[in-house]
Amino acid sequence: MATEKKRYKAVIANQTYTIIGRESNRHMDIVTKLVNEQLNEIKALSPQIDTEQAAILLAINAISDQLKKQEELLKLQKKQGELHKQAIKATELENRIKRIEAIEAEARAVLDRTGRQDVEIHNHVEAQQILNEQRKRDIQEKATQE
Repeated sequence: MATEKKRYKAVIANQTYTIIGRESNRHMDIVTKLVNEQLNEIKALSPQIDTEQAAILLAINAISDQLKKQEELLKLQKKQGELHKQAIKATELENRIKRIEAIEAEARAVLDRTGRQDVEIHNHVEAQQILNEQRKRDIQEKATQE
């Protein structure tokens, strides 16, 4: 739900401005205070410039800062995307490891059940071969029983 627009009276450089927007009074108080502080800082650094020139310099500084923040945000969003992809890859690898461990455990159970506890399983390919051989034997036994 969008908040309604409000009127806010701001005093900037001894001039009163009516600002219409959706921000809270607290937010606008902070903005007004910062604008006045920055205008005073610019005037203190360059006493020869008038308020309008100081306001233009302030606007330039604000836009420059905004562009820097947008660039920083884009970099962070890109980094977040990269981290998300890495997290997905890590999850996929974890799932593969779990499947391999399950295959190896099932192969170890087949070896135990068939009295071949002395056979070593060096990798998941060997474990899969043990399972395939057992399944082949099971199919052959079933075929001979029918």
